[in-house]
Amino acid sequence: MAANRKLAAAAAVALLALLLAGPSAGLLGPSGSNCSVYVGWPVLSIVRSLICGLLGGGGSYTPPISRDVPTGYGLSVGYYNNPNNAASYCPDAEAAVRQAVHDAIFYQQGPGIGAGLIRLFFHDAFVRGADASVLLKTTAKAGSNTEMEGPPNKDSLRGFEVIDAAKSATKNACGGRNVVSCADILAFAARDASDILSNGRISFPMPAGRLDGRESFASETNQLPGPDSTLSQLQQMFAAQGLDTTDMVTLSGAHSVGRARCLFFTGRLSAMDPGYAQRLNAACGGNSNPDVRVNQDSVTADVLDNQYYKNIDKFVLFASDAALNSSQTIGQVQANAADAGKWERDFAAAMVKMGSIGVKTSPGMDAEIRNICSQVNA
Repeated sequence: MAANRKLAAAAAVALLALLLAGPSAGLLGPSGSNCSVYVGWPVLSIVRSLICGLLGGGGSYTPPISRDVPTGYGLSVGYYNNPNNAASYCPDAEAAVRQAVHDAIFYQQGPGIGAGLIRLFFHDAFVRGADASVLLKTTAKAGSNTEMEGPPNKDSLRGFEVIDAAKSATKNACGGRNVVSCADILAFAARDASDILSNGRISFPMPAGRLDGRESFASETNQLPGPDSTLSQLQQMFAAQGLDTTDMVTLSGAHSVGRARCLFFTGRLSAMDPGYAQRLNAACGGNSNPDVRVNQDSVTADVLDNQYYKNIDKFVLFASDAALNSSQTIGQVQANAADAGKWERDFAAAMVKMGSIGVKTSPGMDAEIRNICSQVNA
């Protein structure tokens, strides 16, 4: 019986690999017995439930970490510009990151990579805090089963090469010294991408002084809300990070840029504007290729703006976006749609707040400034 269960579980894993066009490493965590739930990720939830049931596991979603409201204690604006701190002094550090992001967007990959950097920052902060754990390929405890292999991240996240380029650029700017953490580089990159994609309308100082974490686990990516999340699920998962409903609605506006897989929204085409749904169905080729990607905002696809709120709820892709058309949140949605400047200011503040989640600022066994962003120091 046990052998049959394992064979069936292996088949389910193979099925997920086909559905997501990539390996399903991390589905059951480091030990293969972690049956935590992925909220709002329909395919992951179905297949994981199947596997866990076959292996005799179960469980329901419980936020693994409940954090206080992020304060940013230990971080400061202009951290690398302080000549009184010789160890971290590097006044050209932020400009070096900005140039790497600028080059990636304008000369190398296009605006989509900017959206990818903002998303990479979000996926980092929501798992272990803003400590660049999402960038790690291997760690002592997880082996190669790190966050980037987690089901919500696998073959989905973008921007790793931009962070690597920015890391190299900061070393050059700092006279060859390794003084800028990967966590700070990721925060700066998301800030700079927001500035560039908004045509300079979302420009803000990002506090720095973060250190890089030394561990990363695929199973902990269950803290990331998925595209089918309900309003209450979104509220619960943001609250677990110390963020409130206002922060959640504000940060959801990042869905005004980037692209999404048809896999994650074709099930709700009937709930959309009929003409929009018809265009999406044609772009997705019906259900023949769930890995096709389309723009999240069909009006101003490459601009980070408040159009997202004007699109709710009949012209947004995800159920989690449409969920904001609730009596609890529609007031803020309408205010953001009516006043671009308000949302832009709120978004800047929410990005800083998100970048303060679970930060590490004291060197020790669990924190360092990595020499290479994808691996811990020896």
